[in-house]
Amino acid sequence: MHRAHGRDPSHPEPRRRGASAADGDVAPRPLRTPRRHARLSRVSAAATRLLAKEDAGDLAILGSGVQATTHLESMSATRTLRRVRVWSRNRAHARLFAERESGRCGCFIEASESAREAVEGADLICTVTASREPVLQGDWIAPGAHVNAVGASFQGARELDTRAVARARLYVDRRESALHESGDFLIPREEGAIGDDHIVGEIGDVLLGKVPGRRSAKEITLFKSLGLGVEDVAAARLIYENALRTGAGTAVELGGQRDPGD
Repeated sequence: MHRAHGRDPSHPEPRRRGASAADGDVAPRPLRTPRRHARLSRVSAAATRLLAKEDAGDLAILGSGVQATTHLESMSATRTLRRVRVWSRNRAHARLFAERESGRCGCFIEASESAREAVEGADLICTVTASREPVLQGDWIAPGAHVNAVGASFQGARELDTRAVARARLYVDRRESALHESGDFLIPREEGAIGDDHIVGEIGDVLLGKVPGRRSAKEITLFKSLGLGVEDVAAARLIYENALRTGAGTAVELGGQRDPGD
């Protein structure tokens, strides 16, 4: 795999090149860039559209990094936000996030003193932290809320306590991944609070109408996202096709022998 850095200042992020499965042409593959972070938040937006109440608009964000920014953008594009609160373990980061993003999104964002203060009464909750221990407790979650849990992606790490998971109808991006990699699911299962059947289904199957989504205005729904490679491939293909269509970027030969007839 060849890695290249673009020289165009409007495209400063690193890029990878990969072979097209269709014709062998070299096509770009994204690294962990803002586009990839945005891809994760777009999946959360799809889950929110499918699972959250139609009138949901009180948003709590736990975390203040790049994922917090992209999730704010995606949630505001999915629901009309009435209120936004943010919490971070670093209070200064939460305040800076609130000040910066209030200007960008055109809405007032409140920096909360505690995670509990941020989520109480919220009907949309996004956990986007790097914490290995729970930052969201089930007793804090209001009936009817929808939760997007994005941060913890390892067996021994979780953002939600056992009660938060047990109270909710749980949806995942990929069942097999959740059963083997998601600490948010595995730890409550090890404690005996839930079983494998606690996973209602994959969000893609909800989109296709194969699995039911929200059943009532009172139930809590939870989407646990681990991220899928196929999502990166789809995003990379879209970027590549847009570049071809608009004439952006430069095609570069990577060497090797050329056919004399070319």
